Amino acid sequence: MIKTVKDIIKNYKSTIEVFGSLDKQVSFLTLDSREVKKDAMFFAVKGTSTDAHQYIPNVIEMGASVIVCSTLPKDINSEITYLLVEDVQQSCGFLASAYYENPSQHFKLVGVTGTNGKTTCTSILYHLFTSLGYQCGLISTVEYIIGTQKYNSTHTTPDPIKLNFLMSQMVEAGCEYCFMEVSSHAIVQGRINGLLFDGGVFTNITHDHLDYHKTFANYIQAKKGFFDMLPNDAFALTNKDDKNGSVMLQNTKANKYSYALKTMADFNCKIIESDFDGLLLKIDQIEAWYNLVGKFNAYNLLAAYSVAFLLGEEREVIIQHLSKQNRVNGRFEIYKSSTGVVAIVDYAHTPDALENVLDTINNIRSQNEQLISILGCGGNRDKEKRPEMGRIAAQKSNKVILTSDNPRTEDPQQIIEEMMLGIHASDYKKILKISDRKEAIRVGIMLCKKGDLILVAGKGHETYQEINGVKHPFDDRTIIQELFKEIQ
Repeated sequence: MIKTVKDIIKNYKSTIEVFGSLDKQVSFLTLDSREVKKDAMFFAVKGTSTDAHQYIPNVIEMGASVIVCSTLPKDINSEITYLLVEDVQQSCGFLASAYYENPSQHFKLVGVTGTNGKTTCTSILYHLFTSLGYQCGLISTVEYIIGTQKYNSTHTTPDPIKLNFLMSQMVEAGCEYCFMEVSSHAIVQGRINGLLFDGGVFTNITHDHLDYHKTFANYIQAKKGFFDMLPNDAFALTNKDDKNGSVMLQNTKANKYSYALKTMADFNCKIIESDFDGLLLKIDQIEAWYNLVGKFNAYNLLAAYSVAFLLGEEREVIIQHLSKQNRVNGRFEIYKSSTGVVAIVDYAHTPDALENVLDTINNIRSQNEQLISILGCGGNRDKEKRPEMGRIAAQKSNKVILTSDNPRTEDPQQIIEEMMLGIHASDYKKILKISDRKEAIRVGIMLCKKGDLILVAGKGHETYQEINGVKHPFDDRTIIQELFKEIQ
């Protein structure tokens, strides 16, 4: 795709100064100086650790024709076009969207934000609308899908160049809908700038990513920023049972709607039955059985139903197709051994998600069996949640094995000790500390008798373990199945 600078900036609404030719051709956009090729537009972003302005001479040598920067270099190259903007990171989304001919305007785009439930909600919506006969796109933590073509996900919400490229591919594939996760990082960093949303959904908010946002108030404001940007012909759907649900809608121009299990809302749901096979729910006065497990999934199903209704689908048809949905990868996936041990793999990596999963298990089980929880916390991430997750696991399990998650550059043993800080002394007898995750799962299975339950939390769909900057193959689900055959 080749565009001139004039074409790319003609509808740019913020201040932009052009130094050089407006007719300069652009055939490639990048934020990464290592990826620059001939006629590239390079975005010199000032990051937390690196200022990409220092790479401008290098990228020009590599063939870049246009530089987007917030500070002009001392030596101006007359052959290069410089676009001077206030904030390169915030401008990238608008310029990338223009370069790819505003792909989000060519289909219905619905964004889902919140601490937990984003992946499940977007995945349910993708599969629901696909089953209704529409061509759809999905952008989620687990995968990116264009029609039926699947790609591995790199981020919950990719950078704006990749995001717009994916959406341009969706347009080419004839997609009528796109459902995407919208992370708090993406909102603050402007990754969704330039996109036209037809709807936004808020699932819930609990403490997470405070390593980045610093305070819970900042985290709430980040999520709220998504709803503040919605246009007046879009819908804004919020979880009314969440105490911050109404905050999300305070300044939005979009049409406001709510869903809830506990309070009166525009869309309500009642749990009739709940077990390890699924849920019997009454949504909009219609009872149906669903394959997903737990109260948290009742919220996810209700949110998906509400979106489909707001997008014009008939309620009986929505429920008919929703009731056929399968579970999402790494979200309450159940594996059973030949001797009757039940293992549950879940992505739960926040205190609220862990508590929801453990409450679901405890509400369903008979209490005659033991529940063993195996979990860790990610390295180089929000440290405040570590003791809280340790406390929750110890209070709601018969035994807990604290282990490694993705330690990244931190010492796994130190992370475990920080999780121990939240555990009451009376629960110490429940705790084992095994930093090797595979060994922790092995020991957990060996401790089980017939009917016992194991929760392996934190990694879910992930197929790697990141240690000191290296991603090693590691899949909780595969390891559980191998150990079941070996031990049981």
